Amino acid sequence: MRQSIFGAVAASALGITGLLALGAPDASAADGSRPVEYNFTSGFLQGFLQPGQAPGGANDWACRPSAAHPRPVVLIHGTLENMNDNWRGAAPLLANNGYCVFAFNYGADSESSPVQGTGPMKDSAAKLGTFVDRVRAATGAAEVDLVGHSQGGGPMPRYYLKNDPGAAGKVGKLIGITPSNHGTTLSGITQLGSALHLLEPANDLLTKTSPALVEQEIGSDFNKQLDAGGDTVPGVDYTVIASKYDEVVTPYTNSYLTAGPGATVRNIRVQDACALDLTDHLEAAYDPISLTYVLNALDPAHPRPVKCRAVLPLTGPVVPVG
Repeated sequence: MRQSIFGAVAASALGITGLLALGAPDASAADGSRPVEYNFTSGFLQGFLQPGQAPGGANDWACRPSAAHPRPVVLIHGTLENMNDNWRGAAPLLANNGYCVFAFNYGADSESSPVQGTGPMKDSAAKLGTFVDRVRAATGAAEVDLVGHSQGGGPMPRYYLKNDPGAAGKVGKLIGITPSNHGTTLSGITQLGSALHLLEPANDLLTKTSPALVEQEIGSDFNKQLDAGGDTVPGVDYTVIASKYDEVVTPYTNSYLTAGPGATVRNIRVQDACALDLTDHLEAAYDPISLTYVLNALDPAHPRPVKCRAVLPLTGPVVPVG
């Protein structure tokens, strides 16, 4: 029940975005030549049915990191998403700013499936590890930085860092956008499912079809094992970018991490910098304010000003970003 509703709400939101997108304007590039999308609806519709195509700016395997940005960036999509519909904002923005950017699909039986990120997070973490090694080998970089959304910004890469021998030595930063680090109640619906005795039957079915959904519920065995011993691993710098209007990860503070020995954590709520930013869980990966925080987390020595602007759920900035 918990995560069946989780999936239904996400699917409903994606369906609504299809109606809203018809008049959505295209965004222009922030820097460089690649267009940057700041509207989730538009980005999702353009990328959903082309899951095997990398978003603009990503997967140039001839890219070599610069001295200014020595670590390639690996983008990790969220649950029910794919690399192309999740990263049509971040991938070109990062590439325009001089980063080598890479993205991949995980958590589905086929690379051609538009819906990814539903398989067991243990298996997805193994695929992440293989991809990180491929990026390091291709670019010659000793370390990469990870930027992820939802599952891909929290529990899945955290599992990789905690359980893959040597992983922490291959990763400099983990930056999570609305990550589901400590599970979700989905606005209290999970408790209702438990009270109605529908939770376990629904979870039994989902464990066979979409186990990552069940693993992201509060109190799941996966969550308990992941959190045992602390949220972080030594040597990695963590940034969490959360929104108080997150309707999928609830309470939204479940995104936040606590630093353990040898690690650093910065927990950010976008509304603390801009009360006009109403970004929800889905828009967050396209939100220009969230993406500014991503750029600043990747390169804290050269921080960019966070420009406050009105941002709506699902459809992004009221005034197009120029």
